[in-house]
Amino acid sequence: MKKTVVSTIDKIPRFRIGEHPALIILSFIIGILASAANIMFRSAMHFVHDVVFVGGSELLHINEGGIYKVFLPLLPMFGALLLIPFSLKFPGEVNGYGFYKFLEIVNVKGGILKLRNIFLKTIGPALTIGSGGSAGVEGPIAIIGGTVGSNIGQTFGVSGARMKVLVAAGSAGAIAATFNAPIAGVMFAMEIVLLGDYELTSFAAIVISSGIATIVSRVYYGENPAFIVPQYDLKSIYEIPFYIVLGLIVGVMAVLYIRTFYSIKDKFDSSKLPEQFKPVVGAFMVGVIGIFLPQIMSDGYRFIEDALDGKIIFPIIVLLAFFKILATSITLGSGGAGGVFAPALFIGAMIGGSFGYVVHHLFPEITASSGAYATVGIGSFLAATTHAPLTGIFLLFEMTGNYKIIVPVMFAAIIGTSIAKILYQDSIDTVELTRKGINIHVGREISVMSRIKVKDVMTKDFVTVKENTTLRKLVNIMINREKFYIPVVDDSKLMVGIISIQDVRPVLFEEYVKDVVTAGELATENVITLTPDDDLNTAMEYFSMKDIEEIPVVDKEKPRKVIGMLRRMDVIAAYKKEVLKKEMS
Repeated sequence: MKKTVVSTIDKIPRFRIGEHPALIILSFIIGILASAANIMFRSAMHFVHDVVFVGGSELLHINEGGIYKVFLPLLPMFGALLLIPFSLKFPGEVNGYGFYKFLEIVNVKGGILKLRNIFLKTIGPALTIGSGGSAGVEGPIAIIGGTVGSNIGQTFGVSGARMKVLVAAGSAGAIAATFNAPIAGVMFAMEIVLLGDYELTSFAAIVISSGIATIVSRVYYGENPAFIVPQYDLKSIYEIPFYIVLGLIVGVMAVLYIRTFYSIKDKFDSSKLPEQFKPVVGAFMVGVIGIFLPQIMSDGYRFIEDALDGKIIFPIIVLLAFFKILATSITLGSGGAGGVFAPALFIGAMIGGSFGYVVHHLFPEITASSGAYATVGIGSFLAATTHAPLTGIFLLFEMTGNYKIIVPVMFAAIIGTSIAKILYQDSIDTVELTRKGINIHVGREISVMSRIKVKDVMTKDFVTVKENTTLRKLVNIMINREKFYIPVVDDSKLMVGIISIQDVRPVLFEEYVKDVVTAGELATENVITLTPDDDLNTAMEYFSMKDIEEIPVVDKEKPRKVIGMLRRMDVIAAYKKEVLKKEMS
């Protein structure tokens, strides 16, 4: 059994500290290392961009335009080819959008992440994004930061409950360092990584990691924000309804993004192309789009700033919103490495900018420029796509440094997130988990119970009685065998009902009926049943719905043939055992 962080640190005689202070110390260390990992990641990506994209463009004369632009697809294809050795060596760990796997490990599997994630999540996205693939750095860097936190926790033998906190602290630090936005880092960890399930201790650890990571990043890069955002002004109170409408549009577009993303991913998954060749095909397709709309390539940060400054003309800015959705879906759906965070910022800026052009043209006296709406679009679209409104709101606030923007982005982000949830239950990060049957929205308890099957917990030590069994004999069986829920069967041993002690109690002391009334007459005919392949979450819903203690388990092919009984107390015991196992691992 691993030692806890308290016992490990307490070996040093001068440092007798409790668990919470130890967690804070580790969070401090994690914040420093997460920021260092962010610096390493960004350096790798810029190196690949300079060598492959910039160097390749010069070598092939792509920058000269004209006929040379047809060579543009070769750049992302080269990056995809460089991914092949890594994807062969580490299958399933390099290609595609892997953030949902990260969420599953953190929230369901105890938060144990392999150290090699730091290398793989650096080199894969660096090759994809640096060569022109349409993806973001924030998902991978959050996983890298989380891996830092996990391995610090493993080194000090932190328990499963605290491991989750350290992983979240690492992700918070990495995101905070990336955006120079400590509050956004905290909100990202709590809303997206921890799915809103946190306590005061978690909050303190995450805040410290995020703050320290931001300080390290500012020392290295300076205090410049992720984007240079024009000064925002709310032109008039009459603008608020326009931001509400923007929120509605953002919600619909967020669902379009999610559905398009997974639709294209499914098409690539079902394709008969060799797995290693799929990212190359995807890179070619994105490169072809890039010939006509080069802004959709890589993370697109430079063009986000153009949208904020109102430098992109109206027809183009509309096209960029839709084609960035398509390009990102192709890049990651085909197996390119990266995240969806930066594309969401890009798409949001283009949606907001497009809307802003229209309303400002129609109502110039009472509306701000298109750049103001593009700014609000960034935060609100991110919120709607990830179902994390606080992350979107605070990220935008920290990027602008302007308190006036809070009210418009609050309206747009909350409405956009609400519309997205109404139209589609899952965020872009949880679709794959739902497909796997993991309902990650409802917390660890249900996630744990969804993984355990009825067949693993049910008892085969049960008795049945025939329909004509007398009450006297039935009571004796209940008392002697200590069975208080008994299936009633016919001559073919198929269940016709179930009888419980509650059914017997009204006539238990009526001696004159004990030899007259039969089990078949007292039994409940409308019986709730389970099959061996049902999970314990389903079982607990049935227990609560009918307020009963046992449920018959029947053959899947013969729904009246009883093969076991599931007791509520056994389900609870199985859950506690599973949680304890994870806490001690």
